[in-house]
Amino acid sequence: MRPTIAPLACLAALVSAAPLAARPVELAIPAGTVSEAAIAIARATGASIVIADPAQGRIRIGAIRGRMEAEAAVRKLARAGGMEAVRAGPDAWRLVTAPRRAASRPQPARQARTATAPPQTTPPPAPAEGDPIIVTATKRDLAYAQVPAQVTLLDGAVLERGGVGGTEKIMQRAATVSSTYLGSGRNKLFIRGIADSSFTGPTQATVGQYFGDLRLSYNAPDPDLRLSDMERVEILEGPQGTLYGAGSLGGIIRLVPRAPEPGETSLTVTGGASLIAHGEPGGDAHATINLPLAGETATLRLNLDAASLGGYIDKPAIGRRNVNRTAIFGGRAGVRIDLAPDWQADVIVLGQDTRADDSQYADRAGRRLESGAQVTEGSRAQYGQAQLVVSGRIGAVRVKSSTGIGAQDLAERYDATPPGGPPRLFSRGGETRMIANEPRLWQPVTPNGFGWVLGTSIIDNRNTVTRRLGALPAASLAGGATSARAIIAALPTTTGVRNTVFEITGYGEASYRLLPRLTLATGLRVTNVELGGAGEDVPIALAQAAAARAVTARRRETATLPSASVLADIGDKGRAYLRYQEGFRPGGLAVAGDFVRQFRSDHARTFELGGGWGRPGRGNFDIAASLSHTRWRDIQADFIDETGLPSTANIGNGRIWAASLSGSVRLAPGLRAEAGATFNDSDVAEPAIVPLARLSRIPNIARVSGRAGLHWRRDFANGTVLEADGWVSYIGKSRLGIGPELGELQGDYLDSGAIIRWGRENAGLTLSVTNIAGQEGNRFALGTPFATGRSQITPLQPRTVRLGFDARF
Repeated sequence: MRPTIAPLACLAALVSAAPLAARPVELAIPAGTVSEAAIAIARATGASIVIADPAQGRIRIGAIRGRMEAEAAVRKLARAGGMEAVRAGPDAWRLVTAPRRAASRPQPARQARTATAPPQTTPPPAPAEGDPIIVTATKRDLAYAQVPAQVTLLDGAVLERGGVGGTEKIMQRAATVSSTYLGSGRNKLFIRGIADSSFTGPTQATVGQYFGDLRLSYNAPDPDLRLSDMERVEILEGPQGTLYGAGSLGGIIRLVPRAPEPGETSLTVTGGASLIAHGEPGGDAHATINLPLAGETATLRLNLDAASLGGYIDKPAIGRRNVNRTAIFGGRAGVRIDLAPDWQADVIVLGQDTRADDSQYADRAGRRLESGAQVTEGSRAQYGQAQLVVSGRIGAVRVKSSTGIGAQDLAERYDATPPGGPPRLFSRGGETRMIANEPRLWQPVTPNGFGWVLGTSIIDNRNTVTRRLGALPAASLAGGATSARAIIAALPTTTGVRNTVFEITGYGEASYRLLPRLTLATGLRVTNVELGGAGEDVPIALAQAAAARAVTARRRETATLPSASVLADIGDKGRAYLRYQEGFRPGGLAVAGDFVRQFRSDHARTFELGGGWGRPGRGNFDIAASLSHTRWRDIQADFIDETGLPSTANIGNGRIWAASLSGSVRLAPGLRAEAGATFNDSDVAEPAIVPLARLSRIPNIARVSGRAGLHWRRDFANGTVLEADGWVSYIGKSRLGIGPELGELQGDYLDSGAIIRWGRENAGLTLSVTNIAGQEGNRFALGTPFATGRSQITPLQPRTVRLGFDARF
């Protein structure tokens, strides 16, 4: 595509004639795992190193020190890990399992020790959870200690414990991430106190969600993808406008899937059955297949997920119990093709279908887990995406081009019955289509402390919202076999809206080590956005009015998003940073009664001071803290308009103070404790457009939240391992949204869970319990936006016990 021409032309001029891998470099790599050492060698020498078996990457080795070329360093690493280095290109190696004879020499000594030693009570040092050495979300492969921002890294294997889940697994382990709770595939995510409203309207999300290098959605809800077969999840807090552009005011969440493993044929299966107190049973299953297609040149990795989540909400008004069963079916296929040494292409296709039979809210003043709704609600969310990613390197410069197309459809139904009136239903449909392309080139930080990234981005997004509102057809009230689709089709239409966005962007960022322990970084993003749209099902007389045509006319906006940071190294394990970032969301069109009106773009500016000691989950002790102040101008938010329907407007300007603290400590061999807490304080100026009450704070964000957890592991002499995880979290009070209709309090509850696994690396059994205390709580004070004469809560899922298994072949 045309935007790639200029960067590639610059690339040719930047590449050195002498490969970095051919030059001797001074290495001082501390003891750690094979994977950590391989990454350090690759960064220092410019070599490409692939570890064939991920399990071998977790082998712990001693330090590697001295001045040597890439080949000598790689072969020294291979010997230390009991592997063999096989050359795959001029500056590329694969680390594979060493011949059996090399691995068998020390066996007698091991047998002699295990024959006389008692069962092992102190486990050997094991790789810590969840901290990959490289944060790929920085787009230039910065090590964790080189990132001047608050970063949370969640290991994929940890997230799969207790069964494959969705976004709720992230929120259980990241205190700074919160969400609405309308249901799977319908929620909005928030990070660090930057939240706009409770509904998913035409506004763009405040959190950017990515699968690999491509955005999952533009102005659609969280698809709640199953987090199966993930390498890790990376969370960058605070505005990320320079690197990620629009829709990253609060931060970004990046899902990093496991890549196909060349030359490996394997099958991994997991499954489980669950029982919900006061509810129905459920079950889940997952399978991962890795299959070579053409030797080690082309490899397929296939993932399949299925889950049936039992219901626990009763609706006595319509004579149904446990109405909110949810069925989820998803899959992902990835093919990796080695095009040439150091060059590869990945083709990824993923999809998920989430169907909720009914809503998951209850009446605040009613009996526990009961809803007084007089109609069947529920939803169906469908998501699909296809990606083509080509990556490689020319000398020390890396190149990646990511292209994708995505589709997301959401149909949801709400009870709109007025007090004492006949049953009435509100139906909302959302259809989103997106095409995106982002080529970039970068150079990881060199030994002298210089690194950079340059990129361009094109996004074409179209979102259509249709709405229907009316009394239920007589056939459905009489109990006839009328399908949900037929019922919705019979409802009268109301005004909807279509928004189109075409975005072209150029960005860059660079860092330089000014002093031995001081690094400066700066970046800039320039985005040009063309906005358009129209009303849907608008009365003809209104659609033809000159004022309506002016509102829907195409218009352009340009956003310039600079960034700057200072990072100071403190001792061997400490860091402190000062950071400035900006973020924005483009404007759009929203429904206001029978009309369509514009809302403006909003803009956030954040100063952040932070730092920490150690790396999360490693060593005897680690801690990280941050304090940020955000100025948010022309906040876009959804609210209930005078007709009782959701609408969108710029509600005013605001400020947000946010503080976070997290850390962990090793209490004993095999036992580690971790904890995290957040504090948010916000203020919003009174709006000029609509008289909204109780507008003193940003909605949906608790002032105080926190979590604490314990992880214990014991290795036995027979090769089995017993692991246990326990956690408890507190979500403080917050308000539902904007205006008197949405001023209800929510939050102020405890949640808890525990997971136990016993088995070997290739097979095991798990027992998990969530909501141990059986708390009802109130996660979200909204089930339907209509004033139906009753206050609502969204309770925690009752205590749930799951028995599961996992096996690898």
